[in-house]
Amino acid sequence: MTFTDVAFTVLAQGAPQGPVGPEFGKASPIGLLILVALGVAVIMLGWSFHRRNSRFRRRRVFAEQFGIDPFDKEAVDEAMKEAGVYDQRKDRLI
Repeated sequence: MTFTDVAFTVLAQGAPQGPVGPEFGKASPIGLLILVALGVAVIMLGWSFHRRNSRFRRRRVFAEQFGIDPFDKEAVDEAMKEAGVYDQRKDRLI
């Protein structure tokens, strides 16, 4: 084997593919924190959507029973207050 054959073989091999060593494949604690934060955000958004959707369904059914336009907010609110079924909880940001 000549010097050029050895040099060509060494150069042709290239660098090793991907990271190697004892630290390869280990996750950091910040990754777990990110996953937990995303999980909490998804649960909060789901809960908020469920609450808003339930409230809207309740109002729509009430409006249809009394022949009120479901999108006339003031009329539905007034009719629900008169019937004693108005939900007085405030809407939240989320």
